[in-house]
Amino acid sequence: MATVYDIEANKLIWAVAKRLESNGEIKAPAFLKYSKSGPHVESAPQDAMFWYKRCASVLRQAYIRGKVGTGGLRVHYGGRKRHVVRSAHHMDSGGSLVRKALQSLEKAGYLKKDEKSGRVLTPNGRKFMDGVCKELRQ
Repeated sequence: MATVYDIEANKLIWAVAKRLESNGEIKAPAFLKYSKSGPHVESAPQDAMFWYKRCASVLRQAYIRGKVGTGGLRVHYGGRKRHVVRSAHHMDSGGSLVRKALQSLEKAGYLKKDEKSGRVLTPNGRKFMDGVCKELRQ
């Protein structure tokens, strides 16, 4: 049986994003076209599939890590902030987009809040991810 570990990350995220978009369970927030994804980027995301790719990536991270939270995902999606005079440093991603992605995936039934901290993949979410992996493997 194919799992997330057997499939290339880019192919998996793209396939999961397409499934999330076609399901209609996940809706992109209205402010997405006006806001940047973090302080390290210059403009708002131009890709129409950005929200679904981000949600798919969060699902993949939850599958791999076991437990995900806003802080850890902010670091994961952050990037290099370049300055004119000073040297470049890492900046965390914006917390609102990560939080909204976690909330929408939780509302769809793919994630659930853990008792102590973070969110974990539900059996429904694991089944969804394994189903996409199985399709890609064939």
